[in-house]
Amino acid sequence: SWNAMIAAYAQNGLGKEAFELFEQMDLEEVKPDKITFLSILHACVDLRSIIKGREIHAQIVACEYESDTVVENALMNMYGRCGSLKEAQEIFGKMYHRDVASWNIMIALSMQNAQASEAFKLFHQMQLEGMEPDKITFLEILDACASLSFLVKGRDIHACIVAKGFDADIVVENALVHMYGKCGSLKDAHAVFDKMHQQDVVSWNAIIAACGQNGHGKEALKLFRQMVLKGVKPDKLTFLNILNACSHAGLLDAGWNYFVSMSRDYGIQPMVEHYGCMLDLLGRAGQLNEAEDLINSMPIQPNAVTWMILLGACQIHGDVERAARAAEHVYKLDPKAAAPYVLLSNIYATAGRWADAAMVRKVMEDAGLKKEPGCSWLEVRNRIHGFTAGDTSHPQSEEIYAELQKLSRQMEEAGYVPHVKGMLHAEEEIEKKQMHYHSEKLAIAFGLISTPFGTPLHIVKNLRVCSDCHAATKFISNIVGRDIFVRDANRFHHFKNGVCSCEDYW
Repeated sequence: SWNAMIAAYAQNGLGKEAFELFEQMDLEEVKPDKITFLSILHACVDLRSIIKGREIHAQIVACEYESDTVVENALMNMYGRCGSLKEAQEIFGKMYHRDVASWNIMIALSMQNAQASEAFKLFHQMQLEGMEPDKITFLEILDACASLSFLVKGRDIHACIVAKGFDADIVVENALVHMYGKCGSLKDAHAVFDKMHQQDVVSWNAIIAACGQNGHGKEALKLFRQMVLKGVKPDKLTFLNILNACSHAGLLDAGWNYFVSMSRDYGIQPMVEHYGCMLDLLGRAGQLNEAEDLINSMPIQPNAVTWMILLGACQIHGDVERAARAAEHVYKLDPKAAAPYVLLSNIYATAGRWADAAMVRKVMEDAGLKKEPGCSWLEVRNRIHGFTAGDTSHPQSEEIYAELQKLSRQMEEAGYVPHVKGMLHAEEEIEKKQMHYHSEKLAIAFGLISTPFGTPLHIVKNLRVCSDCHAATKFISNIVGRDIFVRDANRFHHFKNGVCSCEDYW
């Protein structure tokens, strides 16, 4: 009865009550068993309390359950979910017997800690040790493929899924559609979706998102209509995906219609993310007054991202005063963010207000804030290759830089001019030199020398692509005759024959 009640509390998000009962159990000198410990570790996760978790770990050792695989798995999960991946890894490394759940937990924890490359290593290692992946393993590793936009690896995993007979499982099929969409392969996403025997709301959300992310807004709207006709009720995520699709395709009127429809026709109240999509649409259309009015009329509290969207639109349209107002809101809502300072400084510099630009940079520096370094990575022959600006750590750096120099000459002959507009005078000459070696350019150069002619390049970047790299990649795609897919912090960019799918708004 003690175990039943503690488990009931823990599994229903009542970790505090579970602990109170556990402590009462101790006072009444009732000895906990394996089931008790599994439930109370679940309560630690609910409370996100690593201190309590360590205390329970000590009791588990005292009761000699620490070598039980199920208990070890629960300990790993507790440490990882409570923020200590290192302690989870220590337990995993010392395990005498690992079952498939042990591997799945470590792969999942790696993903939760933004270590997708570590997830791939674990997946490879488990197979070397003779452990067969199960459905959960495949779902986690597909998420890793999606996270890093690893199309080739994703296709390999898909082949394994088919061989293991998991390809008819709707949850796996949905994960495949999601993965292909995030990897920029709409063709593969559609191939999986179209063959599904059953399509639930998650399936439709995945394919609509894939279309929207890859710049096929009208196709996304068509899919939404088909979804409704088939009797599948859209949810909040459906509308978020459809509004994103409208945003990426610049479909302002359609966006407004869906934004109004979600509450009027489906009883779904917009979240801050839905408002963000509408702000992006208004910003793209240059309707900055309407965008600011929308923020001020929101029935929910705008967040820092909301105001950053307006700030980005102000940069594109040169609205300096509104930019300053938007930046002030971001400072208050996210005081540790450097991005609004950098953006506002560049807006001032573009407008020729050099003193204001320098002042904003000084305030940022005095606050101890630094611009997040840009990183880009791509997969070549089953290996992840990462780059930062000016990076010389790669074993093939000499060839990479030689390829970049060759590309620079070809680009200049084709009419390319570095984009330094909006930079302080003191930074301009330095930046002109550094621009040639931004992380995505290094990644592109490496991809060109490491893959056969005509092979599309799939690159992921942690930040928004800068205007110069965007312009340069358009030139490069035309010069080398390759499709280049770049997934930045904002959206997908499909560069082909000198044109980008975003139509130069991102």
